[in-house]
Amino acid sequence: MELTEEVKALLLNTAKDLRGSARRRFMARTVQALGGGGQRLAERELGWNRGTIRKGMHEVERGIECVDGFVLRGRKRSEDHLPNLLHDITAIVDGQSQADPQFRTTRLYTRLTAAEVRRQLIGQKGYADEQLPTAETIATKLNELGYYPQTVAKSQPQKNSPRPMPSLPK
Repeated sequence: MELTEEVKALLLNTAKDLRGSARRRFMARTVQALGGGGQRLAERELGWNRGTIRKGMHEVERGIECVDGFVLRGRKRSEDHLPNLLHDITAIVDGQSQADPQFRTTRLYTRLTAAEVRRQLIGQKGYADEQLPTAETIATKLNELGYYPQTVAKSQPQKNSPRPMPSLPK
């Protein structure tokens, strides 16, 4: 069986719009409609992976949906490798932080930079240099904890100067 260019375009665009289990089931039903040798034809003409088609066939035949493990992929967070990291960062930064001087926000400002927090983690808490994440990652963790490494600004008192009188020269 030969597929025309219009049918190929329709099948490819439909498969591209679908994701996960719905895409696999669509591919399996298409192969079933193609009949015998449909898997090889779909692989050759449409560029579909036969393993994906087989997984879709299994889902269609059994009536189940295979769950994809996207959450299990990728790199783990720093807290997973170093369970006490956030607690230790909080212990270091708490002594050096202060609230917004004008009490407009609930942010905590600290004089320590992320690089300095990293140095203190190595010096005070006994972490190894290779063990700790970079200063950029520590800056992200500080922001997640609610700390904002900035120079702490003093509140400026308002001047009690008299209002200029219209009769006075400027």
